[in-house]
Amino acid sequence: MKQHYDYIIVGAGSAGCVLADRLTESGQFDVLLLEAGGSDKSIFIQMPTALSYPMNTEKYAWQFETQQEVGLDGRRLHCPRGKVLGGSSSINGMVYVRGHACDFDEWEEHGAHGWNYQNCLPYFQRAETWIGGEDQYRGGQGPVGTCNGNDMKLNPLYQAFIEAGKEAGYPETKDYNGYQQEGFGPMHMTVEKGVRASTSNAYLRRALKRPNLTLQKGIVARKFIIEDNVAVGVEFEHSGQVKQAFASKEVISSAGSIGSPQLLQLSGVGPADVLASAGVNVIENLPGVGANLQDHLEVYFQYYCKEPITLNSKLGLISKGLIGTEWILTRKGLGATNHFESCAFIRSREGLKWPNIQYHFLPAAMRYDGQAAFDGHGFQVHVGPNKPQSRGHVAITSADPHAKPEIVFNYISTEQDRQDWRDCIRLTREILSQPALDGFRGDEIQPGFEITSDDAIDEWVKQNVESAYHPSCTCKIGDDNDPMAVLDTECRVRGIDNLRVVDSSIFPTIPNGNLNAPTIMVAERAADMILGNPLLESKDVPVWIAPDWQTKQRITPPVRDAKNVS
Repeated sequence: MKQHYDYIIVGAGSAGCVLADRLTESGQFDVLLLEAGGSDKSIFIQMPTALSYPMNTEKYAWQFETQQEVGLDGRRLHCPRGKVLGGSSSINGMVYVRGHACDFDEWEEHGAHGWNYQNCLPYFQRAETWIGGEDQYRGGQGPVGTCNGNDMKLNPLYQAFIEAGKEAGYPETKDYNGYQQEGFGPMHMTVEKGVRASTSNAYLRRALKRPNLTLQKGIVARKFIIEDNVAVGVEFEHSGQVKQAFASKEVISSAGSIGSPQLLQLSGVGPADVLASAGVNVIENLPGVGANLQDHLEVYFQYYCKEPITLNSKLGLISKGLIGTEWILTRKGLGATNHFESCAFIRSREGLKWPNIQYHFLPAAMRYDGQAAFDGHGFQVHVGPNKPQSRGHVAITSADPHAKPEIVFNYISTEQDRQDWRDCIRLTREILSQPALDGFRGDEIQPGFEITSDDAIDEWVKQNVESAYHPSCTCKIGDDNDPMAVLDTECRVRGIDNLRVVDSSIFPTIPNGNLNAPTIMVAERAADMILGNPLLESKDVPVWIAPDWQTKQRITPPVRDAKNVS
């Protein structure tokens, strides 16, 4: 490996693979891509149904853990991050959600000028090939294949959930990534021809065929090399040796919302008090590095199913073997989907302009590690409020790059966050109590019908909530006059020349949805900024907003109240 390049990218994840591809496309620039993990060729990564395996494996994921969370009675939550080619796009649930249009308008309101929805939409389109074809919202020629799995054909529960939502008074949406997010409808995934469409598969594979891209796996990034407030390279470990590589143009951190602030702090860029206590010399006092940490929480709302049609019967070794064999031979069947094939986005209260609660429906009752929650058949929704007020931080505690950083989310630390959870539990029970599910719904497994009061809901949520694995916002873009803004509107680190951050840490606020799609969009847009290309022309398209959102939580009253279900 040579020492000098035009660009160095740290992290071959959801953003880094996109940048490696786009920056090498012209053949003009030599690019070095550094990645801590290794190959993503495992069947457990490539087969969509095996999603729980890589997320819980040391080989493929940084197994981070939070500090004791006060708002969760001292619980520590699992916080895995991808450590493999493709990063978290190789270990995630493959759910493709861009976020609501208003999420990106909110970014602009928070100082990310130019990052509104109409400007971001062309980059969502550029990244995607939607199985339904190109339109004014969806892409038809991009690297990332998106689809609806088996199109809800293999289980009647998917459609029953959508019908229940309509009976509960909510709208139906045919494409929540298009004109209308709010409502119930089919869910989309980053799966192409039955295989996980990670950024490694979609972008890096083709980029590695070019002679101007060098990939170095199995490294530990130690710090950015900064001279006179100019980033000139990266110091890293490989095979027990400390090495250096230098960039004539730029160094780019795509190490993720935990890794990027950690690496900036190790390099002397961050809050002066954090750096001093860790024994790191301060090069640039940027108090926002590692601050503003946000995440989504979720619970599994579970019912017994009266019909033996759920995936709980597919968890034995023989069934898994048959599913795996069919997938290996055909790339079809239950192995070719993440099983989240219907979903919903709703507002928890009147006065909200766009949804703040998201549902993933699963025709099984199980844990995220793929194990059955009980004997028999069941179904569940993964659900939680997606626009929390709570903010946390990532902070190094040592100058040792091998030491895990301190991660504190301050989950459910405001009264509004607690109220959002109470509303979420009650609205979910009401939706799942509608007539469309009568033929399937047995008793409530959890939370349990006795969990009804504010205090009971608060306590149950604290004990049962889990991270949805969406840490973000720790190196936010912001206004020049915002002391907590880490980046300018072109993702450049304030006070340090030739250093950018491009990953989910740049978000000012967390979107109402999963993070992989917006992270890829950010990398596509940032690539044009880095190369000095003209930005794609903004799209002036309509977006559906509930006409009476100021005064109504939903469009019509429910058919049936949950209290009337025996």
